[in-house]
Amino acid sequence: MALISHRMSRIKPSPTLAVSARAAELKALGQDVISLGAGEPDFDTPDPIKKAAIKALSEGKTKYTAVEGILALRKAIAKKFKEENEIEYTPDQIIVGAGAKQVIFNALLATLNPRDEVIIPAPYWVSYPDMVEVGEGTPVIVRCSAESQLKLTPENLAEAITPKTKWLILNSPNNPSGMAYTRKELEALAEVIRRTPHLYVLSDDIYEHLVYDEFDFTTLAQVAPDLKERILTVNGLSKTYAMTGWRIGFGAGPRVLIEAMTTLQSQSTSHVTSITQEAAVVALEGSQDFIEEWVKIYTHRRDKALEILNKIPGLTCLKPQGAFYLYPSCVSLMGKKTPLKTIIGSDIDLANYLLESAGVAVVPGAAFGLSPYFRISYATDTDVLLEACHRISQAIGLLK
Repeated sequence: MALISHRMSRIKPSPTLAVSARAAELKALGQDVISLGAGEPDFDTPDPIKKAAIKALSEGKTKYTAVEGILALRKAIAKKFKEENEIEYTPDQIIVGAGAKQVIFNALLATLNPRDEVIIPAPYWVSYPDMVEVGEGTPVIVRCSAESQLKLTPENLAEAITPKTKWLILNSPNNPSGMAYTRKELEALAEVIRRTPHLYVLSDDIYEHLVYDEFDFTTLAQVAPDLKERILTVNGLSKTYAMTGWRIGFGAGPRVLIEAMTTLQSQSTSHVTSITQEAAVVALEGSQDFIEEWVKIYTHRRDKALEILNKIPGLTCLKPQGAFYLYPSCVSLMGKKTPLKTIIGSDIDLANYLLESAGVAVVPGAAFGLSPYFRISYATDTDVLLEACHRISQAIGLLK
């Protein structure tokens, strides 16, 4: 009898974490490597949030909590949805998880039956298909073109729907492209969803506050309130509040779904760390002024890096409306040779070449289901980012 279950053959380690690990390995060997792989803000968690955690410790708030999260936090989340997104949720329609990642995982595991289909527009966050596979569902990848700004169109959605379709995963702003859906685009998708009563939508809004050029962020349940009972809206504090290591995310949706997710979580991790939950209340209810300053810095980095990348022969990159990633197309570099006569046959080859020859770690588009592209994160020091872009330019300039 085999030790490892059959489902493990269907999933793979996170490619983005693998890139970061390889970059760290080369650094440990003394090599000069700049890693643009991780999707993690380089800012520190704001002081009021850290002080709230210290206060929680000093007050002995270190005991078990409700699996779905403390009431004060779920009320703060409900208030956030009402004031920022114009969506009404009660605390019993909200669950808090160890990052948005766990919330999504719980939702899929709690709802998927074998061979249920989940529509995933590509490019996508690397974990979506594997989570579906763990739940014994079938990922249905819909590749989005540059002509549609790497976003799902109503026509593409309609073509992908079958009687087996259960979920559509919609991520805006998108990781890895940074592209975001406008209100008009969401309304058009909602028309297709209305015609498909067996289709549920998982709206991953984790980069909600990281939008640029006065982009007006809206989420599907806000745009189409009549579909609210078929939408799970997922968000978290990792990106906006630079709280990646705190591990806290949340989801809001139909009560029956939240109850199922809570039952599942009760048999896995139970609740999120009590101290993190107390700090999260302060994060949501405290001053949000720092976000505007951080967005200005991200905008500056995006524009500077984009300017360099779009001047490199063989690269073209759309201007992202949100998140902190650039996703340049490298299709024109396919078939070119490195100085060592190695042929660049894929974006994986290009990523390996940039790491080994230029000391820059990027994530190949294959990890996100759409090639040939690669992703760089500009959530890093501005000078380091620009140095990395210049290295990429020099390395690509040597291809023949």
